[in-house]
Amino acid sequence: MMKISPLTLRISMVAAAIIITLAAPMILRPDDSSIKDNADEVLVIISPHNETIRNEFTNAFRDHIREKRGTEVYIDWRTPGGTSEIRRVIDGEFANAEDRGVNGIGMDLFFGGGPYDFKQEAKLGHLAPMRFFNTKIELLLDGTIPYNYSGEDYYDPNGLWIGTCLSSFGIVYNTDVLKSLGIENPPTTWDDLADPRYFGQIALADPTKSGSANKAFEVLLQQKIQEALAKLPDDAVRYHHLRSEAIKTGWKNGLNLIQRIGANARYFTDSSSKIPLDVAQGNAAAGMCIDFYGRTLSEQLRDDTGASRVQFVTPTNGSSISVDPIAILRGAPNRDLAEEFVEFVLSKDGQRLWNYRAGTVGGTEHSSLRRLPIRRDLYTAEDLEKFSDPDALPYERKTQFEYDYELTGPAFSSIGVIIKAMCLDAHSELAEAMSVINQNQSQGRAEAALFDVSRASYRNANTEIREILKSDNKIEAVKLSRNLTQQFRENYSRAKALAARGQKER
Repeated sequence: MMKISPLTLRISMVAAAIIITLAAPMILRPDDSSIKDNADEVLVIISPHNETIRNEFTNAFRDHIREKRGTEVYIDWRTPGGTSEIRRVIDGEFANAEDRGVNGIGMDLFFGGGPYDFKQEAKLGHLAPMRFFNTKIELLLDGTIPYNYSGEDYYDPNGLWIGTCLSSFGIVYNTDVLKSLGIENPPTTWDDLADPRYFGQIALADPTKSGSANKAFEVLLQQKIQEALAKLPDDAVRYHHLRSEAIKTGWKNGLNLIQRIGANARYFTDSSSKIPLDVAQGNAAAGMCIDFYGRTLSEQLRDDTGASRVQFVTPTNGSSISVDPIAILRGAPNRDLAEEFVEFVLSKDGQRLWNYRAGTVGGTEHSSLRRLPIRRDLYTAEDLEKFSDPDALPYERKTQFEYDYELTGPAFSSIGVIIKAMCLDAHSELAEAMSVINQNQSQGRAEAALFDVSRASYRNANTEIREILKSDNKIEAVKLSRNLTQQFRENYSRAKALAARGQKER
């Protein structure tokens, strides 16, 4: 009989555990067809939330309505992909509806994603004011749900959207893989991911497909801008000019850091949830992801001693605390039930689902969600005893990072397109050039060519590139992406040649 090594057995068991974790929601989900047939009302929600979150909120809200109204509810979840894909669906559906003279698009709620996407939908007139801002106004007035925190907006002043839980972005890493790479100190900053020892070992997501990935790259860029601004002298003379130059420098420094990290990339996935799974399986040493993805995998892989090979860290001064909002779509077919869902999600019972341990009274039924509630009044000693993450106290922040929308927010869409051209579409050329530069310890002209991001300068990102993307002209957008990619490919090829030539000349 063939013997199986302990290492092989351990890896197989971890893989099986992850598969079971992913499959559990499917296995535990009740028969949808019978529930829908017996339902008195149907609520249609479009969402990027994973199936575990969808199932837990479905079960809790059905119980809530059954107790309150004595009726049965069926939730029809629409999950076309990440937040970027969801916006394309919503915008396309509203365009078609307007052509037909119809008010709504047959969906009630948009649940999950990032504030940027909800702000854009609000500007387009696709969201409806929620009664929560009238019936529960005291929660806003007394700061239980703050309007703004760490520089991030937590709700719309006109009542069109509101955050439901908190999110930050950081690094998930595998301690076993780090050891095999000879990396003694785990990453604590975004800069650490640029270490050449991570070559081919970083897991990243496509920022044009994942709104959360784009947000992570945005806060990285903003950190570099803020670092440049912090170096300005206190002297107010010529301050405006110096500030403008510092912002441009910080932007360039941020793009150059993303290039270094991108050169280390193993891949760029369409789904940000894939990253922690691959890190857990040892297919990547580290990756950029949302906090709750990293925390969830870390807990699931704890051994008998309480240690886990998977860890998550929020980069030092490198992430704000953002929210996952909810909004009612204009023309919602079941408006009253949609309002009930919003109020339930923001009630104490709904908020406890985000972080109470599974199986505890008031918690989820099957899986801990590992998200952090937006309501300040949930961080009490009594509640924290039941939290999965009692030490993750978002309103007692130690980091100094404060998000400033004016610095990078207007260029949010531009960021994704630039990074896709710079790191995804030209990835092979970028990785090859960086590899030759690192091997030959090339400086000067080779690095200058590789790190030439003038075509994607701060000014261009906020003018030319932004305007083309705002125009919604698909042909021009494709041309823009193609031209950017070609420019970076040429830069990388020139950098590789210069680095190789420099080695020969020495």
